[in-house]
Amino acid sequence: MPGEMELIVVVGCFKRRNNPYMMIPAELLQRFAAAKSVTVLTGAGVSAESGVPTFRDAQTGLWAKFSPEELATPRAFRRNPRLVWEWYDWRRKLVAGAKPNPAHLALVEMQNLFLRFHLITQNVDGLHQRAGSRNVIELHGNITRTKCSEEGTIISSWNDTGDAPPKCPACGGLLRPDVVWFEEPMPEPEMRQAMTGSTHCDVFFSIGTSTVVYPAAALPLEALQSGATVVEINPQPTPFTAQAHFALARAAGIVLPELMKALKALRAF
Repeated sequence: MPGEMELIVVVGCFKRRNNPYMMIPAELLQRFAAAKSVTVLTGAGVSAESGVPTFRDAQTGLWAKFSPEELATPRAFRRNPRLVWEWYDWRRKLVAGAKPNPAHLALVEMQNLFLRFHLITQNVDGLHQRAGSRNVIELHGNITRTKCSEEGTIISSWNDTGDAPPKCPACGGLLRPDVVWFEEPMPEPEMRQAMTGSTHCDVFFSIGTSTVVYPAAALPLEALQSGATVVEINPQPTPFTAQAHFALARAAGIVLPELMKALKALRAF
């Protein structure tokens, strides 16, 4: 049962002709199939499988001399709004060239199989939505959206005068990406939704996240303490690995499609 802490670590993909789902522990599959409510938390590792550089890996070329912390703060924007806007514009172009990977697509399948499903993401690239996921809880915002730095309203279009950053058509304030910067509070509605989803689920997946960035890193523990079966999917161990019921040490794009195949095969019996 979820309260009995036995860590099961699965490393690698052990397929056999007569058992193609051997990489998925039978006990995990049974708990997953019996679940009425599922919550998923995704981090940068999922986006990295689509070729999106992680936040700190994105510093290449002209941007290599800057640390992300120098560019992703309100103070940096006030000091040099053009520099910050142009960095995010460069990152937006990287995201635009990326495509959802098998992990994103498998999560769409998962959502379609569970009436009570929450997808929480720390990623700002919008790849979950592009894959077809609905009602995604974005803890850190979305780099593809733009908002007014003065009023906080989402701005979908503006006059292109060549200014960087452009100005809000309503109030003339500077526009900025709709992301959460260092030194800014997390969005309260999204955090409430994330906490509710984490404390009211039967199975919780922590996927591709390092579990070191708070408050998102606390969500797997909240789920664990609320009685959920907690599954970590990450090629590398994290500070939370030893506390998870199951730790699948492979890329999400490998594990999640196999998990969904196994679930559908079990339900077909």
